[in-house]
Amino acid sequence: MNRYFAPGCALLVYKPHLAAKIQQFLDTDFGNITEYTACCHNMPDIPLPAEIINACSGCQRRYSKHYENVSAITLWEVLAQSDHFPFPDYGGMAMAIHDSCPTRKKEEICDAVRKLLKRMNITVIEPELTRENAVCCGDSYYGEWPKEEVLRRQTERAGQMPCEDVVVYCVSCIKSMANGSKKPHHLVDLLFNEETIPGDTDPDRWHALLEEFVAEH
Repeated sequence: MNRYFAPGCALLVYKPHLAAKIQQFLDTDFGNITEYTACCHNMPDIPLPAEIINACSGCQRRYSKHYENVSAITLWEVLAQSDHFPFPDYGGMAMAIHDSCPTRKKEEICDAVRKLLKRMNITVIEPELTRENAVCCGDSYYGEWPKEEVLRRQTERAGQMPCEDVVVYCVSCIKSMANGSKKPHHLVDLLFNEETIPGDTDPDRWHALLEEFVAEH
């Protein structure tokens, strides 16, 4: 079976250099892993059958449900089983966690994320609404509701986090937590010991960047 790594549009817009570092690790650890940068909204133009390793919850849902002869597994599941990844040590630092909408009901993915945090010596503080009971960070409502309501929802969800530092594994969730005055830590940033930079958190401008990238890919 052909194997590919799909960083996802959001990560490639956010920090393409980390997507490249992941690709390098996968090539070294597994070999024959090809980068795939086309948007998951399009039928994969690759030899089938194929397995796609991905770092985006939306990609995971689409690749696993919508395309025949395509299987999907998250990067989190792959790295959770790795004996070679150089996990940094955060010294027991306490962080809340927000589970992404498309995969919050997937126990194996939620478990893998928490296993990675444990391997990085991060103490997870679960919010009241977590895992399968987690609610949207607010960003998924963009395009359906007025921006002001999206921002209200983002602030509301961030306010449910039990501490200031919050782990997310979706780039759009970074924006939501920052809009709610929390300090987000994207899982990819944590893995490579980098600071999470929210950047421009305005929903209109963020989604315009994503749409521009999708149009080009």
